[in-house]
Amino acid sequence: MEAVWKEVKAAIRERIPGHSFRMWIEPIKSHQDENGCLVLACPNCFSKKRVQENYGSIIESELKKSLGKVCDLTIVVSRQNGNGKQKAIRETFQLSLPDMNVRPHSGRLLRKDFTFDFFVVGGNNDFAYSASLALASRKNSMQNTLFLLSQTGMGKSHLTQAIGHQILSQFPGERVFYMTAEDFSNEMVQAFRHDAIDKFKKKYRNGCDVLLLEDVHYLSGKERTQVELAMTLDSLFEADKKIIFSSCYRPAEIPGLNDKLRSRLSLSLISNIEPPNFRTRARILNRKATMKGLKVPEKVIHYLASELTEDIRQLESGLIGVTAKASLLGSPIDLSLAESVVKNIVRQRETITIDAIKKLVCKYYGISVNDIVSRSRKQKVVRPRQVAMYLARKYTDSPLQAIGRSFNRYHATALHAIGKIEKGLKENGAVQKQVEFFRQKLQAGKF
Repeated sequence: MEAVWKEVKAAIRERIPGHSFRMWIEPIKSHQDENGCLVLACPNCFSKKRVQENYGSIIESELKKSLGKVCDLTIVVSRQNGNGKQKAIRETFQLSLPDMNVRPHSGRLLRKDFTFDFFVVGGNNDFAYSASLALASRKNSMQNTLFLLSQTGMGKSHLTQAIGHQILSQFPGERVFYMTAEDFSNEMVQAFRHDAIDKFKKKYRNGCDVLLLEDVHYLSGKERTQVELAMTLDSLFEADKKIIFSSCYRPAEIPGLNDKLRSRLSLSLISNIEPPNFRTRARILNRKATMKGLKVPEKVIHYLASELTEDIRQLESGLIGVTAKASLLGSPIDLSLAESVVKNIVRQRETITIDAIKKLVCKYYGISVNDIVSRSRKQKVVRPRQVAMYLARKYTDSPLQAIGRSFNRYHATALHAIGKIEKGLKENGAVQKQVEFFRQKLQAGKF
């Protein structure tokens, strides 16, 4: 049976992604019981459940091909017997599940759950998923650059980090750099200030094999950074390195971008991620509930999927809200509880307008609507204007150009303002408290 299992494993390797094979199939050990049945021993309960649910039919199919007949198959969790023999087997192939975020060679940590295994594929993102997996697995040697395009909360960061995870697991010697465009810019500025620009250039041009660069639209107007990045990209292109960009805007739509950098970004394979449909949203909720060990009735899953349609983050917020409220109140998770949570999440887009946002912000900052659209650069006016632009982008469907015009500004200025507020939100300071106040007002319809 050992020879049969080796043959089956070889066949399965050709049918599933490499990272999935290494994580779930490779650790399995096999033996034959006293009745001549094949027994597959998984390292733990989680592994057994995953193999049964996702690969059971594939294993049975390949076994039938190999033996020419249907074979009785049992999947078990390896356990210690009286003489300790099974314990030795268990220790040899215990599956090493990730329990912490992964540190790439440079930049930010990769989230442990942002892998291809945990990414839910649907019609909205199947091309982006396939392109990302092919690049990470080196299945398409002709394409080394990828540009992931979507609005916030659609999964482009998940795919970007999944590429990093896949490359580090399959090619551990690769030097993977993961960061945002703002990180790159700040690092370059610090290099200039400390007379270390040559070291900075050498790091990226000679010491990087895979560059994962998120939010490239934040380079808008940063001419010096754009020049340096363009030259770095030239070096990486010539050395046949892997480069993955992500942004909310196509290269042609990013304002304040020089032609050289724009052309480099446009050379990438641009993969758009659309909002998920109902079926995909339901699968996302089920996957996240399983990952968190939550038991949510199917009716509630379907209700959340039908009502929370904006993005994946909103779906997760609804799921967490429902389970948290049920736990705190000691009540069952049902439709009435879900409805009470959803009504506080769903945004009233049909009534939230840019003008309504202007009036709300001006009221609480103590300035007039004329002030907020004026050319004034006083701080007491600039901050409210930036907050209002950010809220307009988040709570309305207006394009960047329309938001800029509404505040008597160019779209590049609007993009800069939104970036300033997003940066402030990460610092957990006054900006976060102010924006959260306005969010609560808008979501409650009190404007």
